[in-house]
Amino acid sequence: MRVLVVGASGLIGQHVVERLRAVGHGATTAARTARDGVDHTLDATRASGAEFRALMAGHDGVVFAAGADDREVPRGPAYPVFHRGNVAPVVRLLTAAREEGLTRAVVLGSYYTHFHREHPGWRLAERHPYIRSRVEQARLGRVAAGPDLPVAVLELPFVFGRARDREPNWAGPLDRWARSRSPLLAPPGGSAATTARCVAEVAVDALERASGEDIPVSGENLTWSGMIGRVAGAAGHPRPVRRLPGAVVRAALWATWAAHAARGRQSGLDPRHLGDLLLRELFIPPTRPESLDPAIAETFPRDRR
Repeated sequence: MRVLVVGASGLIGQHVVERLRAVGHGATTAARTARDGVDHTLDATRASGAEFRALMAGHDGVVFAAGADDREVPRGPAYPVFHRGNVAPVVRLLTAAREEGLTRAVVLGSYYTHFHREHPGWRLAERHPYIRSRVEQARLGRVAAGPDLPVAVLELPFVFGRARDREPNWAGPLDRWARSRSPLLAPPGGSAATTARCVAEVAVDALERASGEDIPVSGENLTWSGMIGRVAGAAGHPRPVRRLPGAVVRAALWATWAAHAARGRQSGLDPRHLGDLLLRELFIPPTRPESLDPAIAETFPRDRR
């Protein structure tokens, strides 16, 4: 296959490109910033369908590995910002892919769409602009692709790993906390997690099979206390993790919402309802079971400078 990877300079995008080439496929790379290994500089949020088509000529498949991050807190209302980052570019990309005759596509999404589908009573898309954008990304992207272009949506949890200078967007603050003298605190609940390398393997497999499935990706389920403890241990600062009462977490989240509201900001994950997620066990039966310890050590190296 010959595959266009949009967002190829990011953590997962780099791993997807590496995996494609390792198993004998061709990869054309596009990213917002010019750097070594990027064939085309392209801002996916601004690129037109014609620009996407020009890049896709002669390709079999496309991977969308870009998008707006759930930590963004734009001026309200927030949904148009997340629509512009996650939905609109995927619709233009997959429309262009259909018109160019591509036969397979992968969109890197979020595991929140898995829980939206499995637990409609949680009202996730209604309450959280970011989650709504991921739900609409999958739905409208497939509408744009049409019936002859299967689109696999990878539903990703926390992803550990590293690719050159790229690490998970959330790793920096956690790394500084783990190496500090501050006590480690964790609420009840936890999350599924995986590695960037595993995501790349699943993405390439989905391309090879021309899958049109929703694919939750999980290597291991971690409690928050377990995750924080393992991060601190990998960073060379092991210490006990104390339990943080759920009521304290909810109060802090409400205070965060009030601070955002006072500045006219709206989070992609609404703090008023975020406790309902953070305090749950957002676990997914491991789809590719693996120990995360090597990837955690790679993300939080003991000798970090």
